Amino acid sequence: MKIQKLLKILTLITSAIALTTTSLWIGKQAYSWLPPEAAAESRLVDDLFSFLVTLGAFIFLGVTGTLMYSIIFHRAKKGEICDGPPIEGNVTLEVVWTAIPILLVFWIAGYSYQIYEQMGIQGPNHLMHLHMPMGMESAYAEPIEDKGTRRQGDKGNILDSFSASFEVASNSEPVEQIDVLAKQWAWVFHYPEKNVTSTELHLPSDRRVRLALQSEDVLHGFYVPAFRLKQDIVPNETINFEFTPIRSGKYRLTDSQYSGTYFATMQADVVVESPEDYHQWLAKAATHKPSPASNQAASEYAQVVNQSFPTGWATVAPAEPPVVNYPG
Repeated sequence: MKIQKLLKILTLITSAIALTTTSLWIGKQAYSWLPPEAAAESRLVDDLFSFLVTLGAFIFLGVTGTLMYSIIFHRAKKGEICDGPPIEGNVTLEVVWTAIPILLVFWIAGYSYQIYEQMGIQGPNHLMHLHMPMGMESAYAEPIEDKGTRRQGDKGNILDSFSASFEVASNSEPVEQIDVLAKQWAWVFHYPEKNVTSTELHLPSDRRVRLALQSEDVLHGFYVPAFRLKQDIVPNETINFEFTPIRSGKYRLTDSQYSGTYFATMQADVVVESPEDYHQWLAKAATHKPSPASNQAASEYAQVVNQSFPTGWATVAPAEPPVVNYPG
């Protein structure tokens, strides 16, 4: 009997270790399911996502494993049709399976709020003139020499990795400030430093940037999946939005809010480049004479208007194609 009991304990311990190891492995794989981490804030979001995947895998595999064990080793014998033992309830078990989900919810909520604090994204509270919680600050990129080892190295404890990888600076000012105008259906970016306008957003890597988001007509949404950042743009409001690009490359900006018939065409390229290349591009674009940029929404609307037969419904006419120095 003692040997059987010892074997059960060893089996339980081994299963728990295997379950934990497998869940952690699945959580690390979650980093590869998302687009490249192109902004400092994206690392915070990815760590949170990996943590949730790890926790979900642990629960799923644990519940599924318990069910399979019960089906295989505790099934009724062949030909046995009697009822099982008359168990009316177990107060201890009911308290445990009620307390654990409650604690998990508080754990997830606390961790998620901590990520939100470090990201410092301004949401509806900003527009309602409510103050953000005390201590809410924006995340900064980790040193450049650590970037290449992010995905390849060991990320360590999922709960603590985000705090070890970032520095939070409360009194730092953005290096670049760019005006962003959203309208039906185009993005226009203005760089006050050289008085340059463009339909393509250029950003210096490893430099803090501040976007002044404005809408000319309806509600829009600034969303770059590779940055893991999304901010609503409300008409008649200027929303300052800060982040730190850290990975050179070309990414895609989309409108995350339905803004009318041609909102799917409201996309723009986001080019993250070295500060030297960024300033060279800015100087070169300043020499270009402003001209109307190509606009897909305006082109599609013109085709519909010029059709010989009516479509049967009315739509809002797109704004005039933006006049920019650099059409992209």
